[in-house]
Amino acid sequence: MVAAGRRVLPRGWRDLGLQVVIWLGFYFSYLAVRSAIDRNPARALTNGLRVIDFEQRVTSSFFEQTAQRVADSSHVLLTAAAWTYWNSEFTVITAALLFVYLRRHEWFGRFRNTVLLTNMIGLVGYLAMPTAPPWMFPSFGFVDGVNHAHDLVSTFGNPYAAMPSLHAGDALIVGFFCFRACRHWWSKALWALWPAWVWFCVLATANHFWLDVLAGVTIAALSIAVVTRVAARRRAAPIANLL
Repeated sequence: MVAAGRRVLPRGWRDLGLQVVIWLGFYFSYLAVRSAIDRNPARALTNGLRVIDFEQRVTSSFFEQTAQRVADSSHVLLTAAAWTYWNSEFTVITAALLFVYLRRHEWFGRFRNTVLLTNMIGLVGYLAMPTAPPWMFPSFGFVDGVNHAHDLVSTFGNPYAAMPSLHAGDALIVGFFCFRACRHWWSKALWALWPAWVWFCVLATANHFWLDVLAGVTIAALSIAVVTRVAARRRAAPIANLL
């Protein structure tokens, strides 16, 4: 196994173990935040109503319900939207990180740091403003498109983590880095479209308001800019020392 690790892993088993520890640390931080939020669902519902009130004042209709009507027009489309919502935050991110780690390792550090920075800001947002998602407000016409009553969803999902939408933010990060890491035109096209598809899916399944999506995208774009700038300064520092 040691020999196989040297052939396949860019920096060996120890570095891979370090990456796993980093993600486990983030996961337990997420669980701690969720535990704190779950104690006050009334606050999350109140914040959800505030988002609804804001959207009603800004737009004449709910964009989320327009996306829902489009998805409801096709069983295949609705199923794909639900599958995307559930897998984009876990399956796709894990697969993308693993691909970049093994095949485009020079991009991995920035990819990982951007995801972590975005999600840590998101966790602060969940603590500061826990927000119930649209599907918790059926009286306004929103319909649950994922079946949150399922045991698996209730176990791993955070029911009051609508603002900001980390689904939307992480989709932008995955699309950005995988677009740059891939070499074939068709794979670049796929990842270029990935963020927009995820944004549509989180609206169509009534898991996020468009304001949540905007907040998530803003945080992700800011994180990309910060991590890119820090990486550029680190590259420039050795050159400056030689002058």
